[in-house]
Amino acid sequence: MPAQIKLPEQNVVFLVGRLTRDPNVAFTQKGQAVCRCDIAVNRRYLDTATNEWKDDTVFVPVVVWGAAAERCKDRVKKGTPISVEGRLTSSEYTDKTTGQTRRSLQVTARRIQILENNAAGGYHTADAAPAAKDDVPTTDVMEDDVPF
Repeated sequence: MPAQIKLPEQNVVFLVGRLTRDPNVAFTQKGQAVCRCDIAVNRRYLDTATNEWKDDTVFVPVVVWGAAAERCKDRVKKGTPISVEGRLTSSEYTDKTTGQTRRSLQVTARRIQILENNAAGGYHTADAAPAAKDDVPTTDVMEDDVPF
């Protein structure tokens, strides 16, 4: 019998990009804030066939919960550069046109950092604890200003 190999399971995502639209903040029936936004992440590469630099852009949906979601609404807008640390999550929905079940991926943020200087000369951060396993994720959120 071959030996069982145990591999660590990790689901950690780090992205840096710009918001593609103003954040959309809503509240669940239990009063939990949820912010949905999309970021554009660019990868610049040299096309060896044409010897030209090209951009490959990926658009990533991001979800932020709790007080961090409310802070994002007040502090970021379309074009704001941000850093996102979180985990990849998936959800299923039924396509209203075809009736087929679809799956989508998104990043559920644990930490958001705004990469523009604030008036105090530092950067904004919004930390969130991992989401709870019930139907509405809850977060304990603290805000740190990280000066550089």
